[in-house]
Amino acid sequence: MSQSKRPTLRQLEYFETVARLLNYRMAAAALGISQPALTTQIHALEASLNTSLLERSRSGTHLTPEGRELLPHAREVLSAMRSLQDHATVVSEGALTTYRLGVPPTLGPYLLPHVMPELHKRFGQLKIYVREQPHQTLVEELRHGTLDLAILPLPLMARDLVIERLFSEPLRYVVPAEHRFAGTPVVRPRQLRGERVLTLEAHHHIHALVREACDRFGASIERDYEGTSLDTLRQMVVMGLGTAFLPALYIHSEMHIPEALYVCELEGIPLVRDHGLAWRAAAPGRHFYREFTANLREIIDGRLGDVVEISGGAGGRQRRGGP
Repeated sequence: MSQSKRPTLRQLEYFETVARLLNYRMAAAALGISQPALTTQIHALEASLNTSLLERSRSGTHLTPEGRELLPHAREVLSAMRSLQDHATVVSEGALTTYRLGVPPTLGPYLLPHVMPELHKRFGQLKIYVREQPHQTLVEELRHGTLDLAILPLPLMARDLVIERLFSEPLRYVVPAEHRFAGTPVVRPRQLRGERVLTLEAHHHIHALVREACDRFGASIERDYEGTSLDTLRQMVVMGLGTAFLPALYIHSEMHIPEALYVCELEGIPLVRDHGLAWRAAAPGRHFYREFTANLREIIDGRLGDVVEISGGAGGRQRRGGP
């Protein structure tokens, strides 16, 4: 193979993006290039490797068997290059100045505005690029090097990641104005038997928590009405379609005016979701990440300690084996 026909890192990045999204239009937008330019580069990569990687049909874009075989190797090359760049930055500057942080969409908008200003005060040169994605996507992007850090729901089974616990966030029971619990500050779990509960779509971590709670309390999830966001879920409760469990940070941030909703406490059985900060175990900036975690935990405690419960220091560290 001649030098000019060897695959380029850019072509491998394009291939990995299309393989991850399985949509040329979305991949081109994510990469900031035109769709024809992306198609040309994919064809050039296939020619250099002398094999077809992607198949396009009316049903969509799919990996060929050869593409499935070569995709992990392409990701290894890209991860190695990002690691080289990170190490070079550490050596030349002493610390990275730009970090890519992933957060779930049900947490980021209600947490980050409270902590980002103080983080910038403490780390003057720190720049954070924030990406919101479902937690399953964040784990994959963290592993592939697209992200440096991610705030993820716990527990998380990941042998290749280090996870530091940050805080526990209560879920509050919210009912519409005409509901029998309206104005009732404390509800006993047994009173939820037979209640219709709305929740988010299944790919959100909170869905599993609510489903487990409903099974335990004898309530039923409304399968026909699943929210795409916390705002949508709140509006469905307002319209009287059911009740819901909403995160405390969301309530603290977005529900200053009740809007015909009432927030109740569950007596004796706290329903919470746990959050942790994760990074790759071999990341070159891992020593800084521990310092960053301690500061983040301290800021959350100072600004939101009346809403969430902070996990304790190194004792709150989770590093688990898994598949």
